[in-house]
Amino acid sequence: MNTKTLSLKHLETSISYLRTHMITIGISKGLTHSDTIKYSQKLDILLNEYQKIKSS
Repeated sequence: MNTKTLSLKHLETSISYLRTHMITIGISKGLTHSDTIKYSQKLDILLNEYQKIKSS
């Protein structure tokens, strides 16, 4: 595997973890709770990074 593939795999794992965690917090605390928003923003950063690597 090359570095790009490994980076994408790592990002996919992190994205999956954050998405699951964000959904769990959203269900328990509400979608507009600051913790839910914090994880949503972190997820956005990782998704943008993933898209940037994938398109290069």
